[in-house]
Amino acid sequence: MKKIKNLVPKTFSFICVHPCSSAANKTLENSRPKPPPQYMLMPTGEQDFFDLTERVLGAVFEVSNTLGSGFLEKVYERALQRELALRGIQAIAQKSFPVTYKGHLVGEYYADLLVEEVLLVELKCTERLANEHTAQCLNYLRASGLTLCLLVNFQKPKVEWKRIVQGFQG
Repeated sequence: MKKIKNLVPKTFSFICVHPCSSAANKTLENSRPKPPPQYMLMPTGEQDFFDLTERVLGAVFEVSNTLGSGFLEKVYERALQRELALRGIQAIAQKSFPVTYKGHLVGEYYADLLVEEVLLVELKCTERLANEHTAQCLNYLRASGLTLCLLVNFQKPKVEWKRIVQGFQG
């Protein structure tokens, strides 16, 4: 895969799927291919960006299937970093980002993983993902200047994840 750098989508396209109520719309609807039954948010013309998130999620599932649940967050961070490397995906653990207030440095944020310099991955080992975790990811996106974060919870046997886009959730 070619290197993706400083990819900040400028335009988003939405696919919104909802049931049609009129008979005429039903006939028209049956004559064309059906879109997926979900909402999708994807940068227009940036298939590489979308593909990267799918490849990272594949690595997440591999780690979850191999290790199972119950380990500490740091174990999953190291395993995911190793799995990404095996797949040829560059990932930096604990990459620091400055947090400024009115032009003054007031702290630092450390990303669990920064993938290909464009994607944040925030890992959790908690009973359930909460609104606070989503808010945390949005703050991290603002601090880093990036657009997309994957929030992943390894606590349960079935891995839980959310794709968080600055300004949107999906």
